[in-house]
Amino acid sequence: MNVYRAAAAAVVAATSVVVFSGAAFAHVSVQPQGEAAKGGYATVNFKVPNERDNASTVKLEVSLPTEHPLASVMPQPVPGWKVEVTKAKLDKPLEVHGKQIIEAVSKVTWTADGSKIGPGQFQQFPLSLGRLPEDTDEMVFKALQTYDNKEVVRWIEEPKEGGEEPESPAPVLKLSAATEDHHGTGATGATAEDKNGGHDDEGAHSESAASSSSDGSDSTARVLGVVGIVVGAAGVAFAVLAGRRRSS
Repeated sequence: MNVYRAAAAAVVAATSVVVFSGAAFAHVSVQPQGEAAKGGYATVNFKVPNERDNASTVKLEVSLPTEHPLASVMPQPVPGWKVEVTKAKLDKPLEVHGKQIIEAVSKVTWTADGSKIGPGQFQQFPLSLGRLPEDTDEMVFKALQTYDNKEVVRWIEEPKEGGEEPESPAPVLKLSAATEDHHGTGATGATAEDKNGGHDDEGAHSESAASSSSDGSDSTARVLGVVGIVVGAAGVAFAVLAGRRRSS
């Protein structure tokens, strides 16, 4: 009986992880690939789940915070989607690498072009951002999600510290402490940035993402392996008990 209980507990635990993980990310969110350090550059993913059973997501609009304008915003191509970058003039020019920036990206829009986010699916939209502000601990991005039935979900409610999560929370990017070289990707990213007058963090971010993926796969494999061993042991025990009953 202990074997059966252990197997059942393992299966329930694994199922709970999947269920609650899905619930926690049931809205548009933003997460960095690796680190998003103050004063540095980062690649972030806007994760868009489809929350409807009878409609598909065909458009995502992300507005960047005007109180923290970014000199560099570059989208990564997403197959089946076209992207539009909208810029606006700044009230106060930015100083970057000795140059004055008088306008910055205010909105990025992805529109389905041969692809959709169907029911039970999600899609990630990567952006390279920099330099990140040094005078705040987070950045709030307001997002609009449009479905092919013309429904628009507005993820624009800003969370309040110590309060409950809003019904339609805006994506929030948490910023980590500034590094010594002010680049979130370390020396390699800093060297590329200095040479090109821009930034080239993709290699470091890809390596970090691959490492995270590998670690996650290893953990999943271990869990499934343990569950398999437990279930297999339960089968052997059942067979032995059944044999003893036939013998008696």
